[in-house]
Amino acid sequence: MSSRLKEATLAPTATLRDAMKAIDAAATEIAFVVDERGRLLGTVTDGDIRRAILRTVPLDSPVAGVMRREFTAVTSAAGRAEVLDLMRARTLRQIPILDEQGRLVGLHLLREIIGAIPRPNWAVVMAGGRGERLRPLTDSLPKPMVPVAGRPILERIVLHLVGFGVKRIFLSVNYMAEVIERHFGSGETFGCSIEYLRESQPLGTGGSLSLLPALPEHPVLVLNGDLLTQFDVAGMLSFFEQGGFQAVVGVHEYVHTVPYGVVELQGDRVRMLREKPTQVWMANAGIYALAPAVVARVPRGQVFHLPALIEECLERGEAVGAFPIEGDWIDVGHHRELRRARGESVEP
Repeated sequence: MSSRLKEATLAPTATLRDAMKAIDAAATEIAFVVDERGRLLGTVTDGDIRRAILRTVPLDSPVAGVMRREFTAVTSAAGRAEVLDLMRARTLRQIPILDEQGRLVGLHLLREIIGAIPRPNWAVVMAGGRGERLRPLTDSLPKPMVPVAGRPILERIVLHLVGFGVKRIFLSVNYMAEVIERHFGSGETFGCSIEYLRESQPLGTGGSLSLLPALPEHPVLVLNGDLLTQFDVAGMLSFFEQGGFQAVVGVHEYVHTVPYGVVELQGDRVRMLREKPTQVWMANAGIYALAPAVVARVPRGQVFHLPALIEECLERGEAVGAFPIEGDWIDVGHHRELRRARGESVEP
């Protein structure tokens, strides 16, 4: 538990005066009443205390008489998008994080989710594909706007970037661009500035970088618009800077188990039998960080793919880093992956 959270924690025997001191010390606008095992019993906010004072409740009264026993909480597995959704839906500024035993282990604050310290880095999200493999869903909806748990995939990406302080975001659009532009507008309601790179024809996974209004001054994040991931934006940018790279490729572990016994031969003799072996590869996660000089090499108005840009960096002898994308990562490119992202049953 962080020191800030400890300051905001009270025992049931604490008074309203104690709660006021705790809220002031922690600067959270809320205090938490926990039992001897750390389990959350209730919450008390600035507003709860003001209303109690207006009812002439003495400041030496037990906080348990004022606290709210019904509260909204999440587990540590909840992502920024889900938390922000709850905050907006229930007009909350704070949501506690509980473990499986109901113990207080963390706190989400609205100001930290949408008010992260701005980074100078731009992000470009490729959102112009037709999503042929997700038809018929994409006959009337661009693939990045397909909803997962009530929120478009692309909105989840935008909110994730904003949560790490990325405030200038470019959306590369083509197919049904008006749907995307109507939903995001200028980006103001999402806590950022959103601009659009409008492809007159599909330009591949990297060609639209040539449509940027100017060359960036700092490393640029580039990612596919159909990813469900909570990758560490700050960690990737720090890795880029500290490693002295010209490009960084996000990689994730791909594991494949052969469903049969494998026979290794030496000529016409059996050398070894392996039952259902597993092979592990590091796969391209569709997330990149690129130096401005590398972005400048993208040909204008041509179909161009980012793997070709990375290969060019390698041919030039430039340093290219591999940053592991840990935790959940789903490329929602097929119906199977979409069902998995939505928590639906998937046939093996």
